[in-house]
Amino acid sequence: MTGLTPNSPRPTDIRLHQASRLLEISFDDGKHAKLSCEFLRVYSPSAEVRGHGIGQETLQIGKEDVNITGIEPVGNYAVKLTFSDGHDTGLYSWDYLYEIAGNYEALWLEYLGRLAMAGIARKERA
Repeated sequence: MTGLTPNSPRPTDIRLHQASRLLEISFDDGKHAKLSCEFLRVYSPSAEVRGHGIGQETLQIGKEDVNITGIEPVGNYAVKLTFSDGHDTGLYSWDYLYEIAGNYEALWLEYLGRLAMAGIARKERA
């Protein structure tokens, strides 16, 4: 992942839809994405989830019903998301949000594959 540059796409609108558990983001280059709260939680950029290096990631399980309970701006470069399970240590930079929004399908399939390899079934959301 590259660092924020003056030309990095920046969000122009961020809307939380708690009932459908979706975070809707529009960027200044026209890209638009709807990311599930579960997706954002399992791909949190925090050390708790990502570890401190390649291969140290922690598979997040049981996050099907998680919701975002707070969105706090961090300077001009990120937001801090607070989740209903208490997780609040990841800072989602504009670059990171743009990257995961652009790779949503592939990342979601990767997550489902990791769950399957671990023998863990996702429960259907309540």
